Amino acid sequence: MGNYLKAGKMKLQQAAEKRIHIALFGALLKWSLIGGMVGILTGSASALFLSSLDLVTSTRTANPWLLWLLPLGGAVISYLYMQYGKDSAQGNNLILSQIHGTSGTIPLRMAPLVLLGTLTTHLFGGSAGREGTAVQMGGSLADWFGRLLKLTPLDRKIILMCGISGGFGSIFGTPLAGTLFALEVLAFGLVSYEAVLPCFAASFVGHLVTSSWGIYHIHYTIGEIPPMSPLLIGKVVIASILFGLAGLLFSQLTHALKKLYAKWFKNPVIKSFAGGLIVISLVYLTGSRDYLGLGIPLIQQSFEESMSPLVFLLKTLFTSVTLGAGFQGGEVTPLFVIGSTLGSALADILAVPVPFLAALGFVAVFCGAANTPIACFIMGIELFGSEGAVYLFIACIISYLFSGHTGIYTAQRIGTAKSRFFIPDQNASLGSLRLPKEHADKQP
Repeated sequence: MGNYLKAGKMKLQQAAEKRIHIALFGALLKWSLIGGMVGILTGSASALFLSSLDLVTSTRTANPWLLWLLPLGGAVISYLYMQYGKDSAQGNNLILSQIHGTSGTIPLRMAPLVLLGTLTTHLFGGSAGREGTAVQMGGSLADWFGRLLKLTPLDRKIILMCGISGGFGSIFGTPLAGTLFALEVLAFGLVSYEAVLPCFAASFVGHLVTSSWGIYHIHYTIGEIPPMSPLLIGKVVIASILFGLAGLLFSQLTHALKKLYAKWFKNPVIKSFAGGLIVISLVYLTGSRDYLGLGIPLIQQSFEESMSPLVFLLKTLFTSVTLGAGFQGGEVTPLFVIGSTLGSALADILAVPVPFLAALGFVAVFCGAANTPIACFIMGIELFGSEGAVYLFIACIISYLFSGHTGIYTAQRIGTAKSRFFIPDQNASLGSLRLPKEHADKQP
């Protein structure tokens, strides 16, 4: 009798294990397909955006007088957001807050609005990036697709993360970094591995789709890696501390200018118009247009020769003034410019090869501002190869620690504090840390 009972239990256990394996296989297949579909949507959107961005950038370069239309262009886009944007003006923070469970939806109109807004910014000379546009288009399209599939709240969180991965991976040609970025950006100190497969599918497919549309990314070389020594590691640590402080400076200055603009100009249309005038004034005060747009030529130059320390400061100022006034675009490519030019400027001082330190700064300043050390480390390997992996890792970790409890995404939450001397409220957002306590609970 005992043998019969034992055999029966074994059969039940085997049947249960079989059902678990079937369910697991079904979930893997489901999310591979969903992630792949999100990748197709985001990759195609990124291809359209990048090709259009090349067109407007070349048009602006060939027609310098377009800079004078920047105030008007900013005013028009702000008006469109006021009339039709609803919550779209929150940008990347809207997507992050929705993943965290805030009520509401991400309107599909966010995709065309941010596309039009960013192209307008670049056509007329605003200093901005492209990551924000790709992530917002990805989040908007992913949420729309999720509504078609009638996903549960938990599944909606995962598909929104797929939208972030697909947009990030396809816009920079870094599918692995795109995967990790969506997992890591929600709350620093924590990584949401539950969405790793669908995020990878979205990022990888998005990258392939963008490439299949004939879009290619600019590549930079880290050059010869110096032999490892205690002296070199010390120099890398010193530079990385400065990279983290540069990320801190950019984040704090951008947030401060947003508050200042809002205080001076209650109407967003007037605010953007005034911001455009300030950018024009900066161009004529500095006598240079190098800081307009993405700033790709500055990155290329920083890998070839030592730059002036003023370059990274001026790019910081131009970008903070532009984004603070409400112009559309991302922060990441300007952060690449800030990091590579700062690294290039430090190379002579620290007596290390220019392209080597420019590459470390490229990823480390972005890491400090976005609080995503693992994603930035992986991006560094994808962009520059694995030969300098140890130095890239040191740069990202040190920059992350020294950038403090601030960042470019105010809806990002603190999962684990960077220091035992700072203990925030549980799940506090970065935006709430800069507000009086009575307003903190109103932030996403």
